[in-house]
Amino acid sequence: MCLAIPGKIIETSESGGLRMCKVDISGVTQEVCIETLPEAKIGDYIIIHAGFGLNILSEEEARLTLEAFAELEKFDAMLRMPTQPAE
Repeated sequence: MCLAIPGKIIETSESGGLRMCKVDISGVTQEVCIETLPEAKIGDYIIIHAGFGLNILSEEEARLTLEAFAELEKFDAMLRMPTQPAE
């Protein structure tokens, strides 16, 4: 299964002839290639997969996606909780 994550562009640059950026993903900074997103700019939210920007999102779409990931994380934690033996 592939998972694409939204992040906010906080800096742009060029490396090896490719457009690159730094994105903030829930407080974690990652370098991403945005060569395929020529219109992407600082402040934009993008979908990232395997270090590449795939699409530009609205802030609302990014927020909703991150909220869904947070809910999945809570659900996963709940499934991992030890159960109490029956009396």
